[in-house]
Amino acid sequence: MRPENQSNVSQFLLLGLPIPPGQQGMFFTLFLGIYLTTVLGNLLIILLIRLDSRLHTPMYFFLSHLAFSDISLSSVIVPKMLINMQTQQQSISYIGCISQLYFYILFVGLDNYLLAVMAYDRYVAICHPLHYTTIMRERLCVLLVAGSWILSCVHDLLHTLLLVRLMRPENQSSVSHFLLLGLPIPPGQQGVFFTLFLGMYLTTVLGNLLIILLIRLDSRLHMPMYFFLSHLAFSDISLSSVIVPKMLINMQTQQQSISYIGCISQLYFYVLFVGLDNYLLAVMAYDRYVAICHPLHYTTIMRERLCVLLVAGSWILSCAHDLLHTLLLVRLSFGANNIISHFLCDLAALLKLSCSDISLNELVILTEGGMIFFLPFGIILSSYIRIGTIILRVPSTKRLFKAFSTCGSHLSVVFLYYGTTASVYLSSSSWGSKDIIASVMYTVVTPMLNPFIYSLRNRDIKQALQMCVNRVKFFNW
Repeated sequence: MRPENQSNVSQFLLLGLPIPPGQQGMFFTLFLGIYLTTVLGNLLIILLIRLDSRLHTPMYFFLSHLAFSDISLSSVIVPKMLINMQTQQQSISYIGCISQLYFYILFVGLDNYLLAVMAYDRYVAICHPLHYTTIMRERLCVLLVAGSWILSCVHDLLHTLLLVRLMRPENQSSVSHFLLLGLPIPPGQQGVFFTLFLGMYLTTVLGNLLIILLIRLDSRLHMPMYFFLSHLAFSDISLSSVIVPKMLINMQTQQQSISYIGCISQLYFYVLFVGLDNYLLAVMAYDRYVAICHPLHYTTIMRERLCVLLVAGSWILSCAHDLLHTLLLVRLSFGANNIISHFLCDLAALLKLSCSDISLNELVILTEGGMIFFLPFGIILSSYIRIGTIILRVPSTKRLFKAFSTCGSHLSVVFLYYGTTASVYLSSSSWGSKDIIASVMYTVVTPMLNPFIYSLRNRDIKQALQMCVNRVKFFNW
């Protein structure tokens, strides 16, 4: 993010190891052997743990992830080092350097967390042997590994973004802030819109927190569908919290500026939680497909471990997708025009301000971004086509009512989410008031409506809410 008349750092030089002249071949063979041993040895550990049922225990589950992390860490560093030794080319591109740094920090951090998790596992095994199986349950193990990945990604992102911010020659001025024009509010009505959006935001937070609380407290809701719903509620709270507070501050103070770091951070978490919603809706559609089309095998298919893995996979894929677009954006140059015709730092709006060649960004959005959007949507669509086919084979009023009560809430959320998203990104090539209104729908209105859709159309949620109200009345009485 630099003005157009500034030169960009396109590459760096890696001096490598202090190898005496004439001994490059020996060191190349040595490190190639070490790398192959690392990869093959750790792959063998993963394969043995996978194939031998006696090794399906928490300790070896953590060990398999540590082995994968070690393979990845070596693969981030050693191949580039070997290429440099063999070709005597010491350069590495800007994107290559940032990418290597990101994954290096990621897997070093992951090793760190996994070693701590394995130490806790050994502590429980030795100090509490009789309670080992009840404490180190499958769900806890998966959560510990998923938490290690998420914490590593967050730690890594923080340092990478701060470094990217500094990777400019010292004598260059950088874009320090952007201006968010916000919503097209008529003059004199800022107070009305401020109150409206504040009420919507509080409703979103409190409604989704209530959904999470009910699912947590009522044991009848401890099932896959509500496990996924609780994560969707958390994602909706986070998505609104990334956008609405800043929008409310701008309305109240009439200050439209947002700092460079603030804009990049808002973009990152905005893309993250929009992508996470996308994946979670696909996971919930698959859950409904299994529940209706394979009811007898539902409990064996949708096991606790699979549910946690699906949620963890949604987080990891969202982080990877988000990181790719963020890193491609921060390398672009920007001119004097720093006015964003939006109420948030949207990727498409920022690309329109860039003075650099954005063809790579557009290509990645079209291919990877399109795949990220249409693949979950395809899963949702195929799941409901299959559900409709199964129901219509033997149509009955009772079966139709059951299917509608099971899928109605999710279908309503899907139509609301994808309808507004498609209207923004597929309707036109330029930002206008209609696009901004549609953006408000899926970033502010949809997260607010989700709790109402699930509570009003879902019998289990209504029963849990009634039970919670009765408990409060009982204690007050």
